Formats: sequence, C-alpha cells, structure tokens
Amino acid sequence: MSNGPVIAAVDGSEHSLRALEWARTAALRHGTGLLVAHVLPEASQLYAGRRSALHDPNEPEEYADPVGDHVRGLLATAPELPAEVRYEALEGSVPAALRVISGEGSPLILVMGSRGRGGFATLLLGSNSRAVSGTASCPVVVVPHADRDAAPSRDAAPGRDAAGAPAGDSAGKVVVGLHAAETPDDVLAFAFAEAAARGTTVQVVSAYALPPGPTTLLGGPFAVIPPEALTDDADTVPVERETLRAQTQRLAPLRERYPDVPVEQAAEPGNAAGRLVEASRSAALVVVGRHHPRVRSLLMGSVAHAVLQHAQGPVAVVPSLTDEDGV
Repeated sequence: MSNGPVIAAVDGSEHSLRALEWARTAALRHGTGLLVAHVLPEASQLYAGRRSALHDPNEPEEYADPVGDHVRGLLATAPELPAEVRYEALEGSVPAALRVISGEGSPLILVMGSRGRGGFATLLLGSNSRAVSGTASCPVVVVPHADRDAAPSRDAAPGRDAAGAPAGDSAGKVVVGLHAAETPDDVLAFAFAEAAARGTTVQVVSAYALPPGPTTLLGGPFAVIPPEALTDDADTVPVERETLRAQTQRLAPLRERYPDVPVEQAAEPGNAAGRLVEASRSAALVVVGRHHPRVRSLLMGSVAHAVLQHAQGPVAVVPSLTDEDGV
C-alpha cells in the first residue's frame, strides 16, 4: 500500500462527516497524513474565475468557503489528529475534481460518504460516490449512511444470516471478494494490509457455480474452512473443494508476506455479492475489485456495484494499480 495521505472528501453533509471521521481514524491507524478535500460551491468557483479573469487588485482574495470553515472547526475538537492535516479546496465537478486528486501524491485511500446533499434517502449510493469509486486512481472507501445495526434479513434462519453463515461470522474482520482466476493481486494486498493495520482477520469469499442434482446440498450454502482442513476427503462438493484449493494457491504469497494475519476461506454458491453484503453488517471493511474482467468499457463489475449499492458498512473499491484490465 502507498505511504501517501488518506483523502477525506467532504461536502458538509452528515454522510460526508461520517466519512471524515472514518478517514481520520484510518490515517492514525496507518501513520499517514490526512488531506481534507472539498469542491467549492458553484458561487465560489464563479467568483474565483471572475477575479482571475479581471485581475482586479481591489477584489478581495478570500471567498466564502463555509464547508472548509465548518470542517476545520470540527477537527479542532477531535480527540486526536494525524501528524499532518492539510485542506484543499477544489474546482470543477465533484467526480472530476476527486478523480484528479486521487491521482496526485499517491494517496493511500480516498474516503467519501455514500451520498451527499440532495441525495434520495432510499438510495444507498449517490451519483458522486458511484462515479468516483468507478474512476479514481487509488482505492476508494465508501462509508454508507445506513445504520450498522440494521435488522437482519427476514429470510435468515435463527442464528444465521441470509447467506447461511453464522450470525456475526464476519464481525470485525476485513472481508474480501476473490475470483481466483481474475481478481488482481492489488485487491488482495489491500485487504491484507488493512487487516494487518487493524490486527484482525482476513475473510476471503469466493463464488462457485452450483452443479445440478442433489449433490449441491452436501457442502451447505456456505463453508469456512481452515487451510489445514482442505484434504481430499473434506466434506464438501467437488466444485466447492476446488474453489477453496484455488483460493489457497492465490493466497499463498499474501500469507507469506503477512504471517501474523489470520485467514479464513469461504466458498459461496452462486453470486458472491449477497454474501459480501451480509458480511458488511458486521465486518470492519468489505473489499472488492473494481474492473470487469473482460469488458474494458465497463468501469465496475456487477459484484462491486451490487455491494456498493446495498452494503451497510464501509466498502473499499480497489482498482488494479498494475493492470488496467483487472477485475
């Protein structure tokens, strides 16, 4: 992971201030700086442009920046701040401005709320957070407005979530979605580094296609199996067992790099999005890759989009930093 700052994108809304607090904590956890960025109101941008065009020395240099003033006041009362805190007022549209700043100075992550001013309460993901998470040059963490203690699904069995996993199974963990053949190493590396900084477990979730017939029930709807249990006689359907074996092979270099990070491996029949959304109820962070494996014009794959749209906890969308054709 980069040693650059954590960027907090704020607009003064309640959702962006939650993201600011998340970013402050992340900067402290990683021992890096905090850059608070916001896009100037349209009126302020027009004033700045007018003053620059007229070159009038009689025009005051300062212009109204209520968001910047408000955020400075809030951080002044924070219990602890990173060693370096900077503020930057941006011009242009929100997605364009944040896309530019995400490519400057190798930021660690860019953190933003799921929706800002003017968003619809029924939508978990606003247009700005969707656009930025799909185009930023660095990982983007979206902090949703949904309450973490939302009621469990009505379809969940007692003591289990809607995906069939034990309730609370992902509590406090970093959960990452993995397609063993397509997910770039950058996504896994981000998840392991985040877990190492938090001192918690990485839970790796992969999806597999259900084979036809009654054998689909042998492994259950969800399995969490330690690597030492992956023997030929493991009580799982063959496709599930092979999915877990492929996981093990992909995870080997990360286990070697982060020997102190506990790892859990999970295989989910069907689509991984539902399991990742359920995990977001209690996970410290859910990590997904951004790009679709084969359609270069599609900026975000269906799993990443579904998780962002429905997650009830923070979600990190990680681009491939070394291969633009990654998942």
